[in-house]
Formats: sequence, structure tokens, C-alpha cells
Amino acid sequence: MSPDAKFKEEESRLHRVLNEIRSQLAGIGPRYTGRDYTEQVLDDLRQERKQRLEVAEREPYFGRLDFREAGEASPVPLYIGKAGVGEASTSKPLVIDWRAPVASLFYSFTGGDPSVRYDSPEGTVEGTVFLKRNLLVRQSTLQRVVDSYTEGQEGEAAVTDEFLLHRLGESKDNKLRDIVSTIQQEQDAIIRTDKNKALFIQGVAGSGKTTVALHRLAYLLYRYKDKVRADRMMILAPNRMFLDYISGVLPELGVGDIRQTTFAEWALDILGGTVEVAKSAAALERWFERKTIEREREEAPGRRKGSRAFAQRLNEALDRWERQFVPDEPFSPEPGFTLAAERIEAWFREEPQTDPLMKRRERVLNRLKRWMEIQLGKHRWADKTVRSRATAKWKVYSAKWPSPTAAEFYARHFPDDFQLPKTVSKRKPLTVEAEDLPALVLIHLRLYGSDSPMYDHIVIDEAQDYSPLQLAVLMRRQRVPSMTVLGDLQQGIHDYAGVRRWEELMELFGEEETAYYELDRSYRSTMEIIEFANRILAGLDGGVKPARPVFRSGDPVETAALGERSRADAVAETLKAWRSRQELGTIAVLCRTAEASARLQAELRERGFDAALLTADQQAYGGGLTVVPVYLSKGLEFDAVLIPDADEEAYGPGDAKLLYVGCTRALHRLKLLYRERLTPLVMI
Repeated sequence: MSPDAKFKEEESRLHRVLNEIRSQLAGIGPRYTGRDYTEQVLDDLRQERKQRLEVAEREPYFGRLDFREAGEASPVPLYIGKAGVGEASTSKPLVIDWRAPVASLFYSFTGGDPSVRYDSPEGTVEGTVFLKRNLLVRQSTLQRVVDSYTEGQEGEAAVTDEFLLHRLGESKDNKLRDIVSTIQQEQDAIIRTDKNKALFIQGVAGSGKTTVALHRLAYLLYRYKDKVRADRMMILAPNRMFLDYISGVLPELGVGDIRQTTFAEWALDILGGTVEVAKSAAALERWFERKTIEREREEAPGRRKGSRAFAQRLNEALDRWERQFVPDEPFSPEPGFTLAAERIEAWFREEPQTDPLMKRRERVLNRLKRWMEIQLGKHRWADKTVRSRATAKWKVYSAKWPSPTAAEFYARHFPDDFQLPKTVSKRKPLTVEAEDLPALVLIHLRLYGSDSPMYDHIVIDEAQDYSPLQLAVLMRRQRVPSMTVLGDLQQGIHDYAGVRRWEELMELFGEEETAYYELDRSYRSTMEIIEFANRILAGLDGGVKPARPVFRSGDPVETAALGERSRADAVAETLKAWRSRQELGTIAVLCRTAEASARLQAELRERGFDAALLTADQQAYGGGLTVVPVYLSKGLEFDAVLIPDADEEAYGPGDAKLLYVGCTRALHRLKLLYRERLTPLVMI
């Protein structure tokens, strides 16, 4: 069949599907506004269906797989989309949800032997693939038809097929997009991994690990819909700006109600407003603006206080304190009425040991109060004098059962690590350093527990910046391990707090509770950019494979001396040249420090450039032309990146990961400027 005939065939089919979708949308009707609970529930279901159909109307499907199940006479064309759509009159599927078992064939089949199999709830299904076709539909309009496999084709379909390269070559805006139409085989395997695992993903820059984790959430909600709920899932990201950047992916996949926050925000919520974190933005900037040698020599309290050894010390201190918790004295509300200390201790030991200590304390003291009332009898208890005297003694005895705050316990038992100010106000939250938050949360959970939900699944992004103690704290909010932990050790620029090998985190779980995947193919940048960035890390031994680019060639990476020009003038010249290229919709100027970023942004504005400035307290990234400190760019991506201060003085031997982060933000263009000598990191 000719390309034109294929296009007309698919266009005709698309029109039929769109008519069906629009007919179903029209039949949903207006929202129910009454008070009947049953009707309200039914209306919620109708609105969920409406949202799915609206997504399907814009882009009904992106793939077609002609599949003949074993025992059947002929193949059936299966159209794969973001949301399943059935024909109203026959209930036959018009579009298969990408998360359905049979849809896995679209991602796992890469050519070669057409005999395939997939796992379904009924068992393994075998069959034959006759056609794999990629379809690009935008705003209900068919734009592209690409066959990646046809019957009789020999050899494997190239991973870097035409359709994938077309999507990768598109320019970016200020939001991360879903990749449901271009999920690769190794990514699909991660997405469909069983729920009850602590899944660790080591992914190079541009490997799609964040997007894979978000798609995994959507898959788990589909696959385990009777066991997991969106409001019992949580995404932990490095900052609010990153959360804004990824905010569009889950709604486009039809998923809502998942909590998206940072570890610090979650921890402060657990602690109930009793503490606040010292201004972290300023501390972060001070750290990165120090010279490399100063950072290497500086003690890293975050690593020490976040270690497994420190977590063990915390738990041992809590265990010792619990063993001595019950006062070693009897309770006597009135002469002749005494309850032995051993009996009270026995009551305490009868309480579930997994419950928070203060909840056990409360229940035992309430039990003691009921014992007192029963022993004194109705007649005595009715006497106000007796009741008042006995109650006062109960309160005095209760006060001997300590109930410290997490901060008080921490300061009392770890005075070398944490000190309280001389005066503590109960009206104002206590200011603490970020590295003390995990310890405070662990203590609080052991003492008081939390009203926050036990999570069905937790996603931790940029996990190389997490400590073992942070992960241990999060584990306490799950009944069984179910996490997606992702990051890149090669981008571990927060060395003062994070881990240097994934085993530091994986050792917290049993061997059967973990799974590890490594994504070393980068889909973000051109071959030239990836190969250039890999040279920066060539001298490091991190035990991680270097990034492998897809075969997408582009402009060579540029390095240029400033000569007699000012840095701002040289930047302006490059931006003028780039601005004429329509495909460069987002451009980032990545400076070494926050101070340099603010200065350069002001100078660019004086030269007529509408440049935004990103800071550590930023809530959102707006796209366009942006000036940002390189250490805040992690997780973001831009069509073009300009590093204006790639001098030897700015990027020394200890800054390889920082420069690598900056270079790998670029999709299509990368340029480095320097004053006298280019950093030797790029000349290895």
C-alpha cells in the first residue's frame, strides 16, 4: 500500500472514531446538582468518563498493532491510546488503553520474530504480529503515519525509528510532556513492574526516568485499581519549580489527586507546624558559590546525620528510653487503694508495640483512670472532694510519664548534634536546619505517629540527593514496600547530603523487595551534545555507564573565547543568532552562581532581551529565555543552552558533575563561553 493510501485509510478510520467519541460526549449531559448521594456518585463516574473522552478526542490513539491471537483465523487491528474507548452500540473496543496487557506488545515488539506473547489476567496469550504503525494525531487531526514493522520484514526495528526521531526533534515549552506514544521497550518493562517492590532506576540525563515514573503511577492505578488509590500515592520532587514543570503529565494521562510535594514540605506537615526550616535557598547558594576546594574540605553534616548509622543511633536511643518509660512507682489515688508499678508496666507491655509511644501512654493512663473510678466505687466517686483529690493525684502521676516534643528528645539525647535555643516559644515554630528534618520526623513518628495516610506508592525523584535516613522515614509510612526511586549518580551535585552509590539506599530493604534498572540511553540531546557531556565525566569512576545517544545528529557543540567583548555582549550576540531559529523556543543561560545569574539577567534586559531569572525560591518555570544558576537547572530541559562562564576558574576538577548537569539540559544547541582558558573538564 502506498503512503498516500495508508494515510487516507487511517484518516477515514480516525473520522469514524472521532464521531463515536463526540456522540458519547454529547450523551453525557449536564452535571447533577442535587443532593441524592447515589446520583452524586454516578455523576462523578460520568465526569471521569467525560474527561477520558475529552483526552481521547484530542488524540484518540497513537499506535496500531495488527495482532492475530493463536487459534484465530485473521489478525485484528488494535489501536492503542491514552484512554480506552468502546463502541457504545456493540461495546467493542475502538481504542485499547495503553496500560492494558495486550498493549504491552506495542512497546515490547521491536521486529524480528513476529511470534509474540503477553501476560494477561487469564494467563499467557500467544500470537503473531503483522503490522506495527505509529500515528501522530494532534487536535483531532492526523498528521503522520509511520510503519515501524510490516509482515515479512527481517531484522529488528531500529529503536531510533523515524517516528521517534520526529518526536525527539520537536521543540519544548515550559512543561514536561508525556511519552506514552514513544515509550521504549526498556522503559515499558519498568512501568509494568509489580507494585510491591522498591524499584530503583539509575537513569542518565535525558533517559526519561522522571516521565517513566509518572507513567508507572498511571499504570499501577489501572493494574491494581482495587488495591491502590491516587490519594494514597505521593510524588517527592526536589523543589516546587520542578513540580510545576512536571504538573501536566498526570492529568494528560487521566490521573489526579496524587500528592505532589517536596520532602521538606512533607516533613513539616508531619511535624504539625512545630518547626520551620532555616532559609534553605541562601544556604544552597552559599554552598555552590564556594570554591571547589572549600566544599571538599567542609564537613557535610547532612551525610553524617542522614546515614544508616545515625538512624540506628536514633532508634537505639528511642528503644532505651521506651524501656525506662513507665515510672517505677505504684499509683495510689486514695489510702487503701494502690496499683503496683509492675501491674502498670504489664498494662503498658500489653499495648501493640508498633503503635506510637504516646498513643500507648494515653491508653494506659486512661485505663488507669477507669481503674481508679471502679476501685473507688460509685459512692466514693460521687463525693466531689474524693473525686477532686483522686483526679489531682492521677494528674501528678500522669506528669511522671514524659511527653517531649521530637525536638526536645533530639536535643536531650543528641546534644552534640542538635541544640535548642535558650528560649523556646510555644507560639512560634522552632527554626531548624534541613539536615535535621529526617531525624525529627523519625522521632516524631516513633513518639506520636501521624494522621497522614499510609501510602500505597511513593515516587522519589532525584533520589541520589536523598539520605538513607530520609528513605527510612518514608518507609514507616508504608505497610509494604512500594516505591519508585529514581535518579542519576552522575548528577549527584548535592554531595553534602546524598548518596554515592545506590546500595546505600537499597540496603534498607530485603533483597526480594527491590528491583534495579539502569537506563543508559539518552533521548533528550543530540549525539554531539551527549558525546561532549560524556567527556566531562570521563575521569570519574562512579560505576555508572555513560549515556548512549539515539542517532539524532545536530549542530556541533561550540566553545568560544570572549576576546575583547564583555560577557554580556558575547551572550547577547549568541542570543540574537539563536532567536532567529523558530525551533529554539526555550533558551537557558546557565551561570555558575546565583549572583552571576542576577547580574547577567539585568545586563541582558538593558540590551533589550526579555530574560527571566530563576532563583532557589522559584515556584514555576515560565519558558522562553531564562537565566538560571546551573545547580537549579537539574531536571529541566531547554532547546538551547548557553554556559557563559565555562572558565577554568569557575569549573575546577570537583565541578565535573555540575558542568555535566548544565550541558545535558540542552536538546538541540549547546555553547560554552570563556574568558582566558576553557575549563579543562571538556578537554579530557
